[in-house]
Amino acid sequence: MRTHTITLYGRAVSPRPPAIVRAPYAHWQWSVASEWPDQATWRLEEPGARRVHFLKVTDAGHFPTALDEAERLQWARPHLPVPEVIDSGSDTDVDWLLTDALNGTDATKHPWLSDPARIVPAFARGLAAFHSAALVDACPFDFTATTALEHVRGRVRSGVAGPGDLHPEYQHLSLDQALDELERLAPEHEDLVVCHGDYCFPNAILDGGGVVTGYVDVAELGVADRWCDIAVGAWSVTWNVGPGWEDLFYESYGVQPDAARIEFYRLLYDLAS
Repeated sequence: MRTHTITLYGRAVSPRPPAIVRAPYAHWQWSVASEWPDQATWRLEEPGARRVHFLKVTDAGHFPTALDEAERLQWARPHLPVPEVIDSGSDTDVDWLLTDALNGTDATKHPWLSDPARIVPAFARGLAAFHSAALVDACPFDFTATTALEHVRGRVRSGVAGPGDLHPEYQHLSLDQALDELERLAPEHEDLVVCHGDYCFPNAILDGGGVVTGYVDVAELGVADRWCDIAVGAWSVTWNVGPGWEDLFYESYGVQPDAARIEFYRLLYDLAS
């Protein structure tokens, strides 16, 4: 896969936004919002701060693609407070998605971040609201356990998923052992909802009163067991506010911890994208 870089404020960022997007916004202020291998997101601010957009660019073949996210945003927009798609497209090297900005602050930057007793329940209630907002039967995107396991097996077989994708909790496992664990832990019955797919602090947008009013990065939205989000959401609590707060997250969502499902969906999360 070819690598593309663009230098913004002295930094080399990959992949590069295509010219068809750069040209109309050349006079806007660009700043890097996030960057990962094969994916980068920019914040575009119109002069005078009249409008703010976000541009996500993924290398062709990256999972999930920017076009996957565009499709899910367009489906979810009537049901959930997610960004409006302004434009999306692809060329031979990259896929890209341009969205409007949501009002509010993501949980990693919210004033309550330093007060876990307030932000953890707010974050959990935001997930419960997401799960109650859209009907499973209306959602065309499937990430139930059978589909997810097939997807992960394919990533491991093709070499796309590697040992470096595993969080420290699972780095003692080989990839074959990780697949065996997933097979062993796979739930026999699923409590299906429309899941976010990557519910973590950066992807929850809160207002000044600590209410989750929007959701971003929904490229893996789909029908799945609610624990697909709960397990990762609770994990994100530990990553962002420190250990000891996961039980408050479960309580605020309205569930008792399910150790087997937590283990399954966290390991799945590591290998799925």
